[in-house]
Amino acid sequence: MGYQQQYPPAPTQSSATALISLIAGIASWFIVPVLGAIVAVIAGHMAKKDIRNSMGRISGDGMATIGLVLGYAHLALVVISACVVAVLLILGVSIPLCTVPFWNDYSYFIAPLLGF
Repeated sequence: MGYQQQYPPAPTQSSATALISLIAGIASWFIVPVLGAIVAVIAGHMAKKDIRNSMGRISGDGMATIGLVLGYAHLALVVISACVVAVLLILGVSIPLCTVPFWNDYSYFIAPLLGF
């Protein structure tokens, strides 16, 4: 009978770009809103490509996917918010300044700057 030599599986390493995508995706919601989302999307796609081309030597597909989802979700929220604000401005709807939190506390500083 033939004897087949068993080799240990090659060690896999996590993709650094997948980790960057995940961290940037999380940071886009808390620290650097739009820039973090853009970095998360770009790094996520780069990581997915590297993982796909590595033939199993690089792992981190889940991190890249989560980074992509967080980045795209944040960008979608920014675009939707910008569209809502644009429609409200076109329709002439304004929010009175008295509804802005702490406006009354600082109005004597800000009002002269705004011409009120």
